Amino acid sequence: MTVRRVVIDHVLFVVADLDASRGLYTAALSPLGYEELYVQDDCVSYGAEGLDDFTICRGEPVTTAAHVAFSAEGRDAVDASFAAAVANGATVRGEPGVWTQYSERYYAAFVNDLHQNNVEAVWHAPEPVVDAPRRPGVP
Repeated sequence: MTVRRVVIDHVLFVVADLDASRGLYTAALSPLGYEELYVQDDCVSYGAEGLDDFTICRGEPVTTAAHVAFSAEGRDAVDASFAAAVANGATVRGEPGVWTQYSERYYAAFVNDLHQNNVEAVWHAPEPVVDAPRRPGVP
């Protein structure tokens, strides 16, 4: 298995409606093992093990058309994150499956958040995933 080095310390998205975005991200990140770590009047920071890797803050101009991919521990986590995101206002960009242009081990799902940012949950399987929908193309 490939050992991945962290190259980005943290990411911040600026949002118009903090409450709505908080509802979406809190629900979508929970199945991935990420939780609200710091909550302020204008920002919410998410992460695991005390590391706030992703933050949303109310402000202007809002972040649009960005892409962020959150690591998942398995297929079920990707599926649950996708379902929670859509149930909380995200729109479907790419349903869960194996995104073959990346790898036969790349199981992911993509949504657009409330500002059309491309938000992904991805699991890098240890072996090719053979019993899942194939998703050719770029989401």
